[in-house]
Amino acid sequence: MAGLTTNRIEGLTDGIFAFSMTLLVMTLNLPDTAARSFSLQQLLIGQSDKFFNYGLSFVLIAVVWLIHHQQFHVIRRTDPGHLWINIFLLMFVALIPFSTTLVGDYPGSAAAELFFDGNLFAVGSLLFLNWEYATRGHRLVENNFPEERIRSGWRRTLVMPLAAILAMGIATFDPSYSSYAYLTIPFVLALPYFRNKAEQ
Repeated sequence: MAGLTTNRIEGLTDGIFAFSMTLLVMTLNLPDTAARSFSLQQLLIGQSDKFFNYGLSFVLIAVVWLIHHQQFHVIRRTDPGHLWINIFLLMFVALIPFSTTLVGDYPGSAAAELFFDGNLFAVGSLLFLNWEYATRGHRLVENNFPEERIRSGWRRTLVMPLAAILAMGIATFDPSYSSYAYLTIPFVLALPYFRNKAEQ
């Protein structure tokens, strides 16, 4: 079977990612009039944790979009199973602004951090499943697509769910440090082991 084209899923994906990244700014807000006795500088400094969460989530969504874009650069077609993997992936991407709001509104809460970590674990796992499904037996890629590039794709897509597991572990001991586990992702992805030869 020739399969379906990827145009529609790519268009939907770009829209959901852009919308989710834009919604993150809604996680930022200043306190109500009760805190007006403080200067603007003090209010902004008091929101530093929310600015950190905003920046972190924005970068993480960007990383997921980048990997997804790289995947679809070589995925030539799609099928119903593959479409549903991507639909569920987008569902959890769209949830990131809400989970970011939780950790901002409930700082130091293990429940909030674990919800955020679970959200990122789902996103990372579905990103891995997207690649695994497409490349298994060269189902949705060219028949001569190199095995080494398939394996490097596995390694690259496993970084986020593993970082989420690490963050969950940290959250059970000290939730205030949980999110720092995600700062390792850009550095790990920059290592040669997590890139294929064409990207080095």
